[in-house]
Amino acid sequence: QVRLVESGGGLVQAGGSLRLSCAASGLTFSNYAVGWFRQTPGKEREFVGTISRTGGGPYYADSVKGRFSISGDNAKNTVYLQMNSLKPEDTAVYYCAARSYPYGSSGWMNYNYWGQGTQVTVSA
Repeated sequence: QVRLVESGGGLVQAGGSLRLSCAASGLTFSNYAVGWFRQTPGKEREFVGTISRTGGGPYYADSVKGRFSISGDNAKNTVYLQMNSLKPEDTAVYYCAARSYPYGSSGWMNYNYWGQGTQVTVSA
């Protein structure tokens, strides 16, 4: 059974940093492309960034480029989202997702597996 578990969310002041983790069981991240998405109530899930199993990318949404970075630790089967210079508009539930393709995608519908999400709240 595949399971993705996000952690590391919380409350932070604007300008601060958080690192989210996405730990996988039942699949090996090195064989999947991994994406990070976020969602606020009433809005569609928004692409944040993705990293490919071929080593391509990572690629980021313009809204987070230069502030967020994705990395992976194959030994821990975990992918990270480092978020710096956080803004109130970054407040959302953050999800990691995996797809069984070499390359990541900015479309949430292109991912096979999802975590349960972790809340990130950035105060002004």
